[in-house]
Amino acid sequence: MDRFTLTGAGREATRMLRDGEPLKDVWRFTVIQLLDAYESRLSSEGVENAAALFTDAPSPTGDRRVDAAFAALAEHLARRDGWKVPRWATSADRVTVDWWFVTDLRGMHPLALRESPLSFRKRGVFITSGALERV
Repeated sequence: MDRFTLTGAGREATRMLRDGEPLKDVWRFTVIQLLDAYESRLSSEGVENAAALFTDAPSPTGDRRVDAAFAALAEHLARRDGWKVPRWATSADRVTVDWWFVTDLRGMHPLALRESPLSFRKRGVFITSGALERV
């Protein structure tokens, strides 16, 4: 399985959700792994090849919060690195009305409301500024 592509990350998220795994694990093992794959490609192959990870829309995972997170990540990276936001990422199906605070620590929710990048906030996904920082 190629989980280091958007399609693969979507399939893995679908499996994890079907198996009842917690959303925080879906975030860590799909969204963040996809971010890591993007950053690796960006540093070794350039922005065009890294952006290619987000060309094809992932299938719906069965949870709009996760679908929104994939779209938010695509838009965030596109705006940060200067490539066109994929059309699939702007779909109304990629927004959740059930706000998702990626952290389970309720005391961090106000911080996540304030610090979430716009691409995440407008889709109902809330993260702290460090959530996308990679070592």
